[in-house]
Order: sequence, then structure tokens, then C-alpha cells
Amino acid sequence: MSTNKKSKTSMGEIQRQKSPAEFFAENQAIAGFDNFGKALYTSVRELVENGLDACESIGELPNISLHITEYTQQEFNKIAGIGDSPRKNQRDTELFETKASKSRSKKSLDAADELEFQADGVGKEDDEKAKKKPRRGADAYFQLTVRDSGCGMAHDAIPNLFGRVLSGSKYGVRQTRGKFGLGAKMALIWARKSSGQPIRIRTAHRPNGGKPSSYVSSCVLDIDIYKNEPKIIEHSKKTNTQSWTGTEVSILIAGNWTTYKSRIVQYFQQLAIITPYANLTMVYDNHSDPKRSMRLQYDRRSEQMPEPAKEVKHHPSSVNNLVVQQLVRFTKTKTLIKFLTTELSCVSPSIAKRLIDELGKDYDQDMHPNELTDKQVTRLVQLLRQVQLFRPPDGSCLSPLGEYNLSLGIQKVLEPDLIATARDKPSAFEGHPFIIEAAVSLGGKDAKEGISVVRFANRIPLLFEGGADVSSRVATSKIRWANYKVDHKRDKIGVFVSIVSTKIPFKGTSKEYIGDDATEIQLSVKRAIQSCCQQLRVRLAKRNALKDAKERKNRLTKYVPDIGRSLFGILDQMKTRHAETNLLPPSPTKRLRVDPTAAAHMIRSLQKGDVTEAVIKARLEAAIDNHIETEETVAAAAANGNIDKHLEGVPIFIVPLYNLDDSKNDIVGSLFTFRPLCPIRVVAMNTASN
Repeated sequence: MSTNKKSKTSMGEIQRQKSPAEFFAENQAIAGFDNFGKALYTSVRELVENGLDACESIGELPNISLHITEYTQQEFNKIAGIGDSPRKNQRDTELFETKASKSRSKKSLDAADELEFQADGVGKEDDEKAKKKPRRGADAYFQLTVRDSGCGMAHDAIPNLFGRVLSGSKYGVRQTRGKFGLGAKMALIWARKSSGQPIRIRTAHRPNGGKPSSYVSSCVLDIDIYKNEPKIIEHSKKTNTQSWTGTEVSILIAGNWTTYKSRIVQYFQQLAIITPYANLTMVYDNHSDPKRSMRLQYDRRSEQMPEPAKEVKHHPSSVNNLVVQQLVRFTKTKTLIKFLTTELSCVSPSIAKRLIDELGKDYDQDMHPNELTDKQVTRLVQLLRQVQLFRPPDGSCLSPLGEYNLSLGIQKVLEPDLIATARDKPSAFEGHPFIIEAAVSLGGKDAKEGISVVRFANRIPLLFEGGADVSSRVATSKIRWANYKVDHKRDKIGVFVSIVSTKIPFKGTSKEYIGDDATEIQLSVKRAIQSCCQQLRVRLAKRNALKDAKERKNRLTKYVPDIGRSLFGILDQMKTRHAETNLLPPSPTKRLRVDPTAAAHMIRSLQKGDVTEAVIKARLEAAIDNHIETEETVAAAAANGNIDKHLEGVPIFIVPLYNLDDSKNDIVGSLFTFRPLCPIRVVAMNTASN
């Protein structure tokens, strides 16, 4: 029924009512259709997310394909059957001149004309190039075709689902990607405004994921903006000979690919992160300039889908007067105490009785809910929002992605060097439950230095107004990255934050960011990111320890040839001196500093060839391997949580002389006396054996 009514007031002014479709057509920025580029991006996003919802509703692993075909105005006119201007060979230049061009002098115009037509062939060639290559950044027309493998739609429900604004199936207390029943309808309204073309739908319905439907529904649909009603152009059934399932939606709209190409590509990339269980394909075709065509493919990485969200009752702390009045209107309960325990969650009979007693004598447990006046409803709402005894909201209405899937999604798309994930405990904001999942990555494909924050709300990528978002504020100003051995200016840090809730507290009408004034959400985001950083700190310490051990081993090994050569030279000289001293009597004044038995053993080893330069080098390399930290040792220390303690240097203590009684091996100097902890004889034997 039309709501476009007019009436005159006493002042003679005309009062007019608008339908929801007409309101959103005039205020399209509220739904994300700010300009031609944003309208193209939002249309893609809404149609793709509808396909994901259709697959997830029946537990089907999503297969989503998007085909974008760009048309010039001439190509669009040919497709739409719009004839060319009858004066196409006559140029009324004044109609298309700008103010700047009109202000040019006649002299400059004559000079330009003379230069333009000096060579007629060159002018024609330039015209041909101009026709083939459209102006960069110009608005054009785009055919969007989205196909999914989901549940499809019932034949009779198609017109209302696409042609009646604010008609949808996502109302209720549970997590959903959308709630307002706008998405595809706004795309149709934009098509109506920009191209005048209808939307085309093909679908095969299977509501519970069972056998494919025996028929395929085809529908060509327009919308009556002023009545908010669908205008059915074609609605038919055909036999489903190929057992096809799913939905295919095709719409022709005006847009701008050049200005929003990067956003659409970024959206698909982030969608692949948050839905790693989906096959996503995007194809862009440009017939006038085939070099600009492109294709994106993100294959399924996980077979594990999140559990579907369940619908729950309103939590007492989240209700308002309108909600309570609506519950009272449709309730089937007969008493107030039954109403509180049945229509609201987390309200036990004992708490309900105490609430009614607290309300006063005007309230009775056995009174019918319909007897509540507006003032009594207001008093009840005030009390419900003040009481602190209610249990936290039920988290079964939420469907978070899961740490496993989040990690797989990031690895699939970005291929980082390190990644850590965490999920904070469920919390509530203004009576609405929420769960925060976070991941922090280091390095990766196409990563940039510094902190890059990627945000998701109810598993939808958020690409705009990121600087004001709570996740960005926490990541850049609330986390002390240096405490976790991360350089937030030089390292390539990726911060991924996903929030799921029955009501995301967006700021503004764009629904693109969450304010940091939501204290509960801010604290939860901070805890989740800190948990990820703590995991990375351990892994970074392990990696740095392995790197230091490898560098230390390389430094020591570098000097092995020189040290082995020098040691063998000293031993060879000792062998020579030993041969010479055997011919002379020992000096009575010279004190022997080496045990004769150990020295004799070394001399015999040298003479037999048991100790050579090669043997000394091999023993030195073996000693380095034994004393340098290996990967297994560091990993064991990290697993025990003692990696920092394990990597500390070993202190060297000087033992006082009174703790050692043997003074036979003392080395006496002018300033000190050095007494070895072990006898010289043992040291010499160890040297010989090594």
C-alpha cells in the first residue's frame, strides 16, 4: 500500500509521507552508496555476503563467484536498447562546454583549431584512439553477477526478498552479517536510479540442505520506490534437469572501477582471511581495454565451519521501553512473573519475584503483562537495567571464526613469518554479548613496515575510517611493543581483530568503525592482542637464540684452522726441545711446570702421529659443537618457559686460596698468586686426549 500521501496543515503547508524505499533512495549514503565508486563496492559486498549467508545457513561450504563486466556508455546503450542521439553528427559544443572553456579567447580557439586540423590523418587517428581508450576514472556501467551454492530462495518469497525494503529474515537476538533488510534492495534501488535496469534472479531452493529442488525459479524484478513494493516483470519455473542448487543474482549498475578497484580487491583479500572455508572467485572483464581485465582466486583452506549462531532471548540489561512493549504485545504468558522468566534470558523465578517486590505495590506476580501501563513499563525497564544479579548474556547466539581458521586464513593470504592467535573470554557491552578474536603476524607477502590493522565485525571486513576504530587505537597506543621484543616502527606487524556480537556498537551511519569509548570492548581487544604478543615474545626469543648460536658457532669455526695450526706448532716445538734437553743434564735452578709423565705421553703421541694438525682441528670443531646451543636445547628451554634464564651467561667465580690446600701448582706473580682449580697434570692429559 502506498505511503506517499499528502495533506494540508492549517498553515497551508503540504505534509507528505514517504515509503522506506523512497527514504533510502534519497539518503543513499546511509546504506554506503555515497558515490559511484562506493556504490559499486557496496553492491559487490552486499551480494557476496548474501551468498555466504545462504551457504552457512545450511552448513554448506561456500562456493562464491563474482563476475564484473564493465561497459562504456555506448555498449550499455546497445544492451539496454537505448538509441543514439538523432543529432550525433552535429556538435552543439555549447551544451558541453565548461565555464573554463567558455572563458578562453577566440584567438586561442582559432590557434587550437589550426593545430588540430593541420594534418587531417593525425586527427582521425587520435579520434580512433580516444574511442578505444575511455577516459581514466570516468563513470561506466557494470554488470555484477554473483553465484553461490547455498540454500536458495522459495519461489513465492523472491519478490519480497529483493523488492521490499526492510523485509528480511535476520531480525532477532543473534549474530548476523546484516539486520536491516537493505543490502540487495539498495543495490536494486541504485540500479533503478543509475541505469534503470531490473535485477535478475535464478535460484533452486533447498531450505534444510537436502535434495535439490525439482525446479529452478527465474525472476526479473523491479521496485516501486514510492510504494515500497516489488514490480514483477517475469516470474517463472523451469525443470531443474541438472540438479543445480544455489542462487545467481545479476544486476546492471553505474559505478567507477578505477577509484575503487583497490578497495574491492582489498575486500576480497580480507574476506578470504575471515572465511578460509570458502572458495572465492572474482573475475573482472573490460571489453574496451582487455589489458585491464583481471582475476582473483582464493581456494578453500579449511573444511571446518563455525557453528551457526542461535537465536536467544533479550538480556534484561539490553532492553528498552519499545522492546518491552513489543514483548508484552506478542507474549503468550498470563502472569508477570512468567513473562519475566520466559521472555527474557538469565532471569530465574527467584530473581523475578524479588524484582516484582522491588517494583512496589502497583505490581503483582499474577497480573497480566497487558495490564502494564507506559509508566509501569518505564519503571520496569529502569530496574532491569540497574540490577547486577543477572547472569552474563548467553554466548550461544554468537558464531566466532575460531583461532584455527583465523590462523589458516592469514597464512593462506599473507604467508607471514610468524603468527600468533588468541581469543578473549566472552564479555558483554550494554547487555549484548561479544567475543574478541585477535592475531598478530610478523613479515609476510606485501607487508609494510610498521603496524597494519585489519578489522572485522561479525566476520565482515571493515575497510574505511580505520584510524578512529578501537582496534587501531589499542594497537598503536595501548600496546608496548618493545616489551615483546618487537620494533613497531621497523618490523612488519599485522594486527587482526575480529569482533562478533548481537549488536556491534558502530559509530555513525556508515557502520565502518567502532569507537574506543566502549570500555569493555577496548579492554577485551587489548587483552587479546597482548596474549598474541606474549606468544610471539617466546618465539622471537627462541629465534633470536638460534640466530645468536649460529653466529657464535660461525665466528668460532672461522678461527679453527689458525688455532689448530698454532697449537700443533707449539707441540711440535715442545717435541724438538724435548729431544734437545735429553742430551743435556737438567738445570738445578729451573722449575718444571709440566708433569714429566704427561709430557712424555704427549711426546710419544706426536712421534706416533696420533696428534696431528688435522686431529687438533677436528677436536676443536667437536668441542664447538658440544658447547654451542643447539636447536633442541633452545626448544626444550622455550617449552619449559625458561628460555630467558637459559640464555643468561654463566658466571665465573674466583675461589679464595684458603679453599684449596694444594699449592704445588701455584703460579706466583708480583701482584697475585694464581692457583688452578684442577692440577696441571689433568689439564695436560685432557689436552692430549682432545
